[in-house]
Amino acid sequence: MSNLYNEISTALQRGKQNDVKELVTRAIEEKLPVTEILDQGLLAGMDIISEQFKNNEVYVPEVLVAARAMNAGAALLKPLLEEAGAVSHGRVLIGTVKGDLHDIGKNLVRLMLEGKGLEVVDLGVDVSAEQFLAAHREQKADAIALSALLTTTMQEMKGIIDTFKEAGLREEVIFLVGGAPISESFKDTIGADIYTPDAASAAQACKAAILAKKG
Repeated sequence: MSNLYNEISTALQRGKQNDVKELVTRAIEEKLPVTEILDQGLLAGMDIISEQFKNNEVYVPEVLVAARAMNAGAALLKPLLEEAGAVSHGRVLIGTVKGDLHDIGKNLVRLMLEGKGLEVVDLGVDVSAEQFLAAHREQKADAIALSALLTTTMQEMKGIIDTFKEAGLREEVIFLVGGAPISESFKDTIGADIYTPDAASAAQACKAAILAKKG
């Protein structure tokens, strides 16, 4: 493995955005495989940050600067990945449910999902069941991540899953649920697929479930 990949990973973990851009540019100039620059450099670094975050070794600010550095590097690779016909591991719709305007947890999960090489479509906050359904019909998502911070809005999650059932589309998607009031037993009650207590685990479980479903 090229030392450059390690340097990219290390710079990303430290949140050194300019260093990441310089190193990625150098890797491109050296004609290193674009998918390897992404997987063994950027995503490998984000994996380490995710694991550290899960273990309370780093906190939200460190995750955010690492994610910015990753996005800066990924932006340089994007046109080359498209040329090479590289595909993402899957597509995830994410949003905070109707009536709930909290987005910090949602944004963190989005960053972690992107750090796993997944394409994420962020629908924002206060998203209705109909909006999730319309977005899925347009985007053909592999998974849908639902966030709620209020006990008064968590029941919206059931409504969204029921809407997909009524439309005959429930089996097409993996539903992740998360947020302060959400638990494993609540996930089971509403018929969702994945609940994890933190953003890093959510991204890990989501990617594993998508890859398993695609076989």
